[in-house]
Amino acid sequence: MAKHGKKYLEALAKVNVEQNYSPREAVTLAKETSYAKFDATIEVHIRMGLDPRQADQQVRDVVVLPHGLGKTIRVLVFAQGEGAAKAQEGGADFVADTDEMINKIAAGWTDFDVAISTPDMMAKVGKLGRVLGPRSLMPNPKAGTVCAAEDLPRVINEAKAGRVEFRLDKTANIHVPIGKASFTSDKLFENFAALLEAIKKARPSGAKGTYIRKISVAATMGPGLKVDPLQAVTISLIE
Repeated sequence: MAKHGKKYLEALAKVNVEQNYSPREAVTLAKETSYAKFDATIEVHIRMGLDPRQADQQVRDVVVLPHGLGKTIRVLVFAQGEGAAKAQEGGADFVADTDEMINKIAAGWTDFDVAISTPDMMAKVGKLGRVLGPRSLMPNPKAGTVCAAEDLPRVINEAKAGRVEFRLDKTANIHVPIGKASFTSDKLFENFAALLEAIKKARPSGAKGTYIRKISVAATMGPGLKVDPLQAVTISLIE
């Protein structure tokens, strides 16, 4: 069994591992128990009452966090002609409009955080699945990252503002960052509330019984904090 270091144990001593914290208490304590030397990410981990093997129990959507993620998001857009021009106007960091750029990505270059594509480019983008897929960078209509040229400025702006994709994984869990430890508790709470609201709205038709079973919040490398699921699913930005 792996042994935890002194700083982790000191942080863990501040946590009641048997307690289900309220959402606001959880994000506040996650900040306090962050001991990393860098500005740690605060993450939410949710155990869903879904069967990921069933097509009608999939969850995949996006949410624009009101206070973003606290980092600069680098956006690459696959587009040509008018789409490439719109991408440049919209503030894209990179535009893959040539075979040279696409070949560069195929060779393993992925120095960007979000990839967006116009529909006419998806045939070429599909060939990059080996590189983009494992890094969760493949543009997808369900995630809103495949859009018409005229929508590119809006989608690019949302991506840079804190647009986050969430999806059910093979173990029936959802993992989503909601900001940095340097954020105020209020900002983290509001991002958390926006995420939960989006997940509730994304409830699939095949969901039965308890939709959200368990929730925990933690800073990078920090101890996990259990969140009361009932309080979490009823929170709102007006509290």
